Amino acid sequence: MRIDEIIRKPIKPKPPMNPAQARIHSLKQGVERSKEQLRTERERQRQQREAERKRKQMQQRF
Repeated sequence: MRIDEIIRKPIKPKPPMNPAQARIHSLKQGVERSKEQLRTERERQRQQREAERKRKQMQQRF
């Protein structure tokens, strides 16, 4: 398949979701957001522990 064949194909819009599909889609997005928030919070806490550990090491040297 050549690039000009891909470009010429029109992009078809998605039909609107029915209420049940919209609810499922919303719940899935909520799960993904929650997972991302959990990942970032764990990373923040890990960085905080690391900074505290380095601070303590610097205090012990002096």
